[in-house]
Formats: sequence, C-alpha cells, structure tokens
Amino acid sequence: MSIKLALPDREAVKNRDLTFAVALGGGGARGISHIHIIEALDELGIRPVAISGSSIGAIMGAGWAAGMTGREIRDYVLELVSDRGRLLNRLWSLGPASMRDTRGGFRFGQFNLERILHALLPPQVPDDFADLKIPLKVSVCDYYGQAEVVLEQGDLKQAVAASAALPGLFMPILINGRIMIDGGIVNPVPYEQLLDRSDLVIAVDVVGSPEGDGTHAPSRIDSLFGASQITMQANNSLKLKLNPPHIFLRPSVNPFRVMDFLRAGEILEMSAPAKDDLKRAIDALHIAAAAAG
Repeated sequence: MSIKLALPDREAVKNRDLTFAVALGGGGARGISHIHIIEALDELGIRPVAISGSSIGAIMGAGWAAGMTGREIRDYVLELVSDRGRLLNRLWSLGPASMRDTRGGFRFGQFNLERILHALLPPQVPDDFADLKIPLKVSVCDYYGQAEVVLEQGDLKQAVAASAALPGLFMPILINGRIMIDGGIVNPVPYEQLLDRSDLVIAVDVVGSPEGDGTHAPSRIDSLFGASQITMQANNSLKLKLNPPHIFLRPSVNPFRVMDFLRAGEILEMSAPAKDDLKRAIDALHIAAAAAG
C-alpha cells in the first residue's frame, strides 16, 4: 500500500467541516479493491460531494453515486462471481447477437460491453446521470480525438461502458458521433477534475504494476497488459508531480490480472489494509489542517 498526503488549503478549513470528493481509478478486476474505500468512508459517515471514475472506477462509482453502500456493492459483487457456471450462463443467455457485434469498421475487440453491463449492473444503477444521488464524472477516451472526454449527463450506462471498453477485448462505443474507448488510457485516476469541487480529494490507483523476478520474459498477453500498466503509471507519476490530490492511495493489487473478476474474494482480502490506511490518512489530514488553521 502506498499513500501520499497533501494539506488542504488553510482558508478552506476555517469555520466549517471539510468536504470530500473521490476519484476511483481504472485497473480491471483490481478495481474491486475500491470497495474498501467506499466502506471506509461509510464507516466514517463521510458522503462525497462528487465522484469521478475511469474504467472499473466508473463502474464502481456508478453504484456508489446511485446510493449503494460499500457493503451493498461488496455483497453484490461477491454474489455475482460466486458461481462461475451461473455467471457464464447469465452472459450466454444474452445471445450471440448481444455478446458480439458483427458490424464492420473499428475492431479491437468484439464483445459488446454496453449490453453486458445492462445485464450485470445492480438494479440500483439508473439509466441516466440525472437520477444519481451524488454527481458523477466518467472519463472516456476519444480514440480519434486522442483526448479525454468527461461525461456527466445523459445515458449513464453507455458512458460507463465506454469508460471500461478495454481495447483488445471490448468493442468501442459511439457517443455523440465519436468513437470512445477505455478512459483509463488517457486518465487512469481522474482526480484533477475534482480539485475545485471539494476541500479534500481522495484518489485511488488500482492500475498495479508488472510483477516478476526481473529475469524471465513475460508471456505475450502479460507483456501487452504490463506495457499498458507502465504507460499509465508514467501518466500518474507526472500528474502527481504537477498537481497532486490530498490523499493518493495504492491498494495492494499487483498479483492480479485485469480480468481476474472470479478472484474477487482474494482481491478484497489482499487489499483489505486500504480501509484502515484511508481512515488514518483522513485523521492525519484533519489533525494537520486543524493545526495549520
């Protein structure tokens, strides 16, 4: 677990309670560890004034912004992946036309994530941003525009699917006439869009990094995903130097691969220290802010 802290503005903490915003990063199945962050804030009685998310962070953020507690999200995820056969049957029941798209054009992957998420997201997640209980910003990547696009109104499930449309696995999604793919490519932890929304911004990085002994070459698949991790962490490092959030957390998730959703229990077990680490970080900032004020 890695934690970085930065003091909030002194004037912002005078004569009022601190407000919080939370950015949940991308990282595939490793993002299941975001549940600890949500549970920690639930236990502290902290309700964020805004949430942002990329990829799996957008999926988790949608459930949270819809009003689900960390416990409810945990229970839903564990129930969903508890029976591999039942989960695969649920996906298969969507039919080939729902799981794949046979249209021509841009093709990294052929699985239609928008349709999959419509079948798998919790019923609490609404269809439209306007029906969320907490404002949510979803980061997606405009493929041909080579830039981040932040979505915060309109079709929520379409936006979340676009944000998690990992190239090589899922087909891209057309939004406002533009081809959109995984938001983590351009912004793995989209915290900067929240810096003017609250006194304290918590950012959670679940990108992970390649693991090994340094002497053995990775497999073809591992090298592709590992190269992506290295690129995204370089992005994070630069952002942290230029304009860091107040709390930056890296739960322990390195041993897990991007599609290890069936290992949800193991991911939660390994990343469990993140909950107490966040609570201690918030306590430290409260103490430091009070002293500075």
